[in-house]
Amino acid sequence: MGRVTERRRVLRIRDGAVGSRPDTLVAEEPLEIRLNGKPLAITMRTPGDDFALAAGFLVSEGVLGRAEELANIVYCAGAKAGGTSRSSGVESGGGSNTYNVVDVRLAPGVAVPDISLERNVYTTSSCGLCGKASLDAVRTTARWPIADTPPVRVAPGLLAALPDRLRAAQRVFDRTGGLHAAGLFSADGELLDLREDVGRHNAVDKLIGRALRSGALPPSRTVLLVSGRASFELAQKAVMAGIPVLAAVSAPSSLAVDLAAETGLTLVGFLRGSSMNVYAGEQRIALGPRGGRPE
Repeated sequence: MGRVTERRRVLRIRDGAVGSRPDTLVAEEPLEIRLNGKPLAITMRTPGDDFALAAGFLVSEGVLGRAEELANIVYCAGAKAGGTSRSSGVESGGGSNTYNVVDVRLAPGVAVPDISLERNVYTTSSCGLCGKASLDAVRTTARWPIADTPPVRVAPGLLAALPDRLRAAQRVFDRTGGLHAAGLFSADGELLDLREDVGRHNAVDKLIGRALRSGALPPSRTVLLVSGRASFELAQKAVMAGIPVLAAVSAPSSLAVDLAAETGLTLVGFLRGSSMNVYAGEQRIALGPRGGRPE
């Protein structure tokens, strides 16, 4: 399997002093996701948690919703020639294994969607939605409507503490400064899981995939925190996984706000220090006696 970080020699200039030194970079490699043997998507990701990434991606696409719908996930032979490869005890012929191709097998009876057009595209690490035919195509029906989830209320003070907790748990970021993070927190502020990746949508998929495989979907009393902005795609992933609160340290997009308002998702942006903007789902924000009522 590929490494999470790699070393490269750089020319370093500091205050006029010039020197050469090794630098630690976050690794970025392509991952092809296949569904029942057919190519589905290619994403640029940081190696690691590839099976969770693939499973979470399929949750976001509405293909998977329960652990029993997933038969197995295996690595396939990669692009390099020269022999056979093995993964999880499964032989794979046709070249040495680059660990950059995974095949997701659905359980018998689980419907296989038509994947011939919309998702057979290249997806960059900054945009997981490239290739969607239309906006309507991504407004898929969620299995666990957010508006119907058990009531959960989160105090602004608790939300304000989450970015520091997320940052303190980022191990690879400390060495590279080049990774996004997604953290799943309980309503009490406990960090339940954290994943890092060069793509923020990949980090979220890894979280969701791990929850699927452990039978923890939907995590209906949790907060999803992402480093960076809240795009439409991240809001969609939260909705599809049944996560009621999405918070971001940067701005949301207009479509993310629209989707949150339509589905009942609580969307918080610009979560920095004690300040934040609540763009939708304000009923889950527990305002204190001095908080007043939302205008």
